[in-house]
Amino acid sequence: MSATTATPASPAAASAARAPARASRFAGLADTWLPRLVLSPTIIASLVFVYGFIGLTAWLSLTDSHMMPNYEYAGFGQYANLFEIDRWWTAAANLGIFGGLFILVCLAIGLTLAILLDQRIRHEGALRAIYLYPMALSFIVTGAAWKWILNPGLGLEKMMHDWGFANFTFDWLVNSDMSIYTVVIAGVWQSSGFVMALFLAGLRGVDDAIIKAAMVDGASLPTIYRRIVIPSLRPVFFSVLLVLAHIAIKSFDLVMALTAGGPGTSSDVPAIFMYQFSFTRGQLGLGAASAMMMLATVLAVLVPLMYMETKGARNGR
Repeated sequence: MSATTATPASPAAASAARAPARASRFAGLADTWLPRLVLSPTIIASLVFVYGFIGLTAWLSLTDSHMMPNYEYAGFGQYANLFEIDRWWTAAANLGIFGGLFILVCLAIGLTLAILLDQRIRHEGALRAIYLYPMALSFIVTGAAWKWILNPGLGLEKMMHDWGFANFTFDWLVNSDMSIYTVVIAGVWQSSGFVMALFLAGLRGVDDAIIKAAMVDGASLPTIYRRIVIPSLRPVFFSVLLVLAHIAIKSFDLVMALTAGGPGTSSDVPAIFMYQFSFTRGQLGLGAASAMMMLATVLAVLVPLMYMETKGARNGR
């Protein structure tokens, strides 16, 4: 009886067998670490230049800094001084007026335009581009353009006088009681098209079968939008509110180009207050305190919105 002898594998064959395993391990390491390596510079830069400087600003607000930073702790005196300045409360009130009207009017105009365009009207693409065009401009350009339009000596009022309407007046730009509303007009003109685009994208994501089923049941188109379509846009409303609130709170360039906070300080906003006290009046600690109050305002808007959104997601809405 003959015995069968196993032939040992050659080194080349063994190496070839181990190659797929090594390649698999390398691919696994690449899948694990490559995204981290790609994202790490962005994360580090964000930690340093966003959250690091937020922390630095918070610390400066607790110091007696003037022209130059002073890192010695001095308590909450800057906040007490801030709340005693009438101009700060004027800026805060103007932010409330501008922010509230800006958000509400942008929501109303944007949603209305989106619903109209959702009816598949003619030249929808051209109209969408026209409505979106203002968002392509910077707030500096928008402010300068509306400053010319609203200037009583060369804008709308002069044009109406030249047309024979001698009693027409529109002097909001130089009226201390109405100047903040000119900022609302310019801001709404620029941002309502962006809101329209967000709502239109949300409307196009609604299932047509739901709308057709409601129409079969006899529901009118306004009822369908009011009871079915608009409530389904909850995530879009969340995004729009967040973006518009952020734009309103940090408004600086639009106000500087349009009114420069005037006449006097009648259209002043916290961003202008922070800039002027920090960099032109040598009150760095006071400016840092006002910046932290702006951050607190952002958080006061952001946290409830995020809570309502996450609660709605948990409840399946």
